[in-house]
Amino acid sequence: MKLLLSIACILLSNLSIAQHELLAGKWQYQAITNANDEEVKTLSTDDYLAINEDSSFYYYLQKEHIYATGKASQVNNQLILQYDLIPNATGVDSVIVNNNSIAYYLNGNAFKIVEASVLGFDSINGNITKNKFNITAWNIGDSIPTIMHSASSLVKRIYQLEKLTTEQLVISEHDITFSFNKPVVFKEAVAGFSFWGVFKGLLSIVALLIIGFLASENKRAIKWSLIYKGLALQMVFAILILKVSFVEAGFEWISTIFVKVISFSQDGAKFLFSSFDSGIIESPMVNFVVMVLPTIIFFSALTALFYYWGILQRIVYAFAWVMKRLMKLSGAESLAAAGNIFLGQTESPLLVRPYLANMTRSEIMCLMSGGMATIAGGVLAAYIGFLGGGSPAEQIFFAKHLLAASVMSAPAAVVAAKLLVPETEKFSEKFSISKDKLGSNVLDAISNGTTDGLKLAINVGAMLLVFIAMISLGNFVLSELIGANTGLNEWIAANTNYTELSFQFLIGYLFSPLAWLMGVDSHDVVLVGQLLGEKTILNEFYAYVTLGDMKSGGMFANGKSIIISTYILCGFANFASIGIQIGGIGALVPNRKALLSSLGVRALIAGTIACLFTAAIVGMFYQ
Repeated sequence: MKLLLSIACILLSNLSIAQHELLAGKWQYQAITNANDEEVKTLSTDDYLAINEDSSFYYYLQKEHIYATGKASQVNNQLILQYDLIPNATGVDSVIVNNNSIAYYLNGNAFKIVEASVLGFDSINGNITKNKFNITAWNIGDSIPTIMHSASSLVKRIYQLEKLTTEQLVISEHDITFSFNKPVVFKEAVAGFSFWGVFKGLLSIVALLIIGFLASENKRAIKWSLIYKGLALQMVFAILILKVSFVEAGFEWISTIFVKVISFSQDGAKFLFSSFDSGIIESPMVNFVVMVLPTIIFFSALTALFYYWGILQRIVYAFAWVMKRLMKLSGAESLAAAGNIFLGQTESPLLVRPYLANMTRSEIMCLMSGGMATIAGGVLAAYIGFLGGGSPAEQIFFAKHLLAASVMSAPAAVVAAKLLVPETEKFSEKFSISKDKLGSNVLDAISNGTTDGLKLAINVGAMLLVFIAMISLGNFVLSELIGANTGLNEWIAANTNYTELSFQFLIGYLFSPLAWLMGVDSHDVVLVGQLLGEKTILNEFYAYVTLGDMKSGGMFANGKSIIISTYILCGFANFASIGIQIGGIGALVPNRKALLSSLGVRALIAGTIACLFTAAIVGMFYQ
């Protein structure tokens, strides 16, 4: 209980930090209006209010010759600006009053210009007529008494915070409204550590462990040594892939091979879809079906070939041996976990087919969770294609991170599975890969892989068609029938970055706390929350398409958010996968379908937690 209360306190304190992060930045003035919506100040494009991370602020109105600095604070729905009128000054030499502004000179050379009303003064024809500090009125050029310095600490203005989003700020004082916007300047992701990045990463890992603990079916049986070893192995993988130069170079080399292989699939697509006249794929045919789906078919055939030759089995055996030794897993679950790095959630069980009938409940959970937490080689190639666009450098970049996500999520899936369904039964130590092959010869293996890839490609295309259509139908109901008739559309447009009530709005804000916990930039938390929701409720392919569109549309403020999203989405953890696993694994062991059905939702939760573990760890390596 004490631990839960401590975590709650930390989360609450960090929510206030997130709010401060949202307020910080350079806000450009859009309008200063009165109660009649009339502009009361003449603004220029150079006018701004800047609030820094250390709570200092400054604002500048060029045409009005108004400039001020001080400290800003937020209390509930109020923005308080404490003006620093004469900082570090021993005295003021002179003051010049011009209409409703005051220019005063500090120590002979420094000066600032502030509104007379800020100081509590009124001015008429260049003369200050009264002030709230009971200081004698001054004329142009008169010296300011030292009392002005002590009075400056009393000067503050309290504004009502009407609206605060990543892009908009609206505050009001009496009947005057100040509107600002914050131009989003894209920040490239930079490899390196920061205090807040590491703190958020560790906080998110603790939070995910608590979620897993609360969802566990047998809390007392959890082997915490296995959990810590699994997380440590994940961290080691992350350090090797992202920080150790020769390992990083090796992954980039493998990524280059992936990108090159993608180009081979495009040669096949060009033969089928290019024009007889021009010899190229014409622009109307450059679409998702022609440019992306063929890579799924080709990679599926290539995977079947490598499986037939025994190459994949040897690589899987090496990974499984490491995980078995370090995490003390059974032979079957270590092979299944390693197999999921390269194979899909229905192909990986073939590696442990002889063991399926006698695997324990926890082992079956580990098998299913591994399938939920990783993706297949065929769709991996598709993601590289449309995340990287037409840029080979971008494709290599995302190939590296997608490969890293596949490797790191294998131990993460074991950790999540053992949290939710700890091992309580005796398991087999036998450690050997099934000799089953995906064909009688090379051509048969390629043919079987091609057929499976075609089914997968058609399935992906059909699901996207249906899901996108269903989302459009749902958005029509939410926006036109509910939002338009209840005034919600207007409220959402006025207070958020969305224009109407929609599925994207609902899941974006629902999952945004998790996105923030992963270390996502405060400007991007709703976008990443939307992606996580789409992945879980629909599927990861739909979410990756959305990520590609967001990326190409320049919607993100920070490149780190794109990297974290790549890891969050890299897994089959969605509701449709529950049915796929029950059908696919159940076909291999029909007598265990009831067990598979009972573990479906838990496997989905474990797969999601595993992807979030991976994203949280990687987030610590970027600023």
